[in-house]
Amino acid sequence: MALLELSGVTHTYDSVNRSWWKSKQRSQGAVVQDISMTLEAGQCIGLLGGSGAGKSTLGKIMLGLQRPQLGSVRIHGKDMYTSDKQTKKQLRRHVQAVFQDCYSSVNPKMTVAQIIGEPLGNFERLTHTEKNYRIGESLDLVGLSTSAMNKLPRQFSGGQLQRISIARAIISRPSFIVLDEAVSSLDVANQVNIIQILRNLKEQQDMSYVFITHNLKAAFALCDRWAVLDQGSLCGNFSTMDEMKTSREPAVKQLLDASLSGHPESGTIRKNRPFCVEAGQRKGALA
Repeated sequence: MALLELSGVTHTYDSVNRSWWKSKQRSQGAVVQDISMTLEAGQCIGLLGGSGAGKSTLGKIMLGLQRPQLGSVRIHGKDMYTSDKQTKKQLRRHVQAVFQDCYSSVNPKMTVAQIIGEPLGNFERLTHTEKNYRIGESLDLVGLSTSAMNKLPRQFSGGQLQRISIARAIISRPSFIVLDEAVSSLDVANQVNIIQILRNLKEQQDMSYVFITHNLKAAFALCDRWAVLDQGSLCGNFSTMDEMKTSREPAVKQLLDASLSGHPESGTIRKNRPFCVEAGQRKGALA
């Protein structure tokens, strides 16, 4: 059984036309249209697309934050939106999130221990000792020392705060994590570190991800499959990079061209791709 199964998911937002020469008119535009996809245990799907493609809206739907008008979202076979209240609470434990802005994702007045341990209070009853052990375990998995537990967010860099956000996401031992542009606001060195941490968690803890990004290089480094959204519709679903290279979809070609830009002499993404070399070797990357 799939960890996550989306079937025919469609969502629209109302928009209002306030043109001065017309009376106010209301229209609807599809943000995501008839999306069906699955995520299996230990798998990472890259959800790719340009700005406005519908990636973040689809991520909110997966997280249970935005109910779609049509379609179903099933986690371990149970519907996220039509199940009873108790079942919904159980399902929400199975999916956690890491967002782009690591600064606004944490409460500046809370210690690291409070930030990371917060999800445990929603799902488990632990002693103080048990809770601290789990917090220390999560910190270790993201490469931070337990000495960080009593510090405040202002004492950390952006890359360290994103590690703290990942530690918070994994502490409840979810089935999968939705990573919404989780590396796009970081410098290249921190992007490399975060990608490596995510890869280690995937390999050592059998962690599964939906990696939402416009960064094709990062997606190649981390993901097993790549789904491309264009104007709310799924226009490609690829299991190898060679498949993506031969796609005739304009949105796919645009993503590839953006990654290849600046290197016309080689036609590759080998240069300036510090976290893509290994992924390229094991997936037949653009080379």
